[in-house]
Amino acid sequence: VWLHPCCFPASHSNFCPAARAGFPRTLGQAKALDGICELDLVISLNIPFETLKDRLSARWVHPASGRVYNMDFNPPHIQGVDDLTGEPLVQREDDRPEAVAARLRKYKDAAKPVIELYKSRGILHSFSGTETNKIWPYVYTLLSSRIPPVLSDEEH
Repeated sequence: VWLHPCCFPASHSNFCPAARAGFPRTLGQAKALDGICELDLVISLNIPFETLKDRLSARWVHPASGRVYNMDFNPPHIQGVDDLTGEPLVQREDDRPEAVAARLRKYKDAAKPVIELYKSRGILHSFSGTETNKIWPYVYTLLSSRIPPVLSDEEH
């Protein structure tokens, strides 16, 4: 479950300072966020544990540049080798399957009270799936109905 809160000032202008993936992760962070702004909308993406574990475990990086590859979605041209430098890629310790599984379990335990908090406030909107292109249209429809379009200076 990934939480995406979005807060707007009372005027509902095109201002969304708290739109962040995976934040808040704990009840303490949620309460601290309450002191900054009032949330109007929180999106929870319910993605199966195994899907998240597989995707995160497929992440490899080029240490010198920080370039990130995903062996399933954005693989290098030659497996294990950075496309630009030809240098070897590494998998960070926290991206290894066992570490990812432990991290996801910890996140799920910490996020549960946060989800309940936003559900009790009536601002939680949950979407389930495994593919971005199948979930996104529903998220987009919700956001489009809640956030006014941003107009360019010429349109004002």
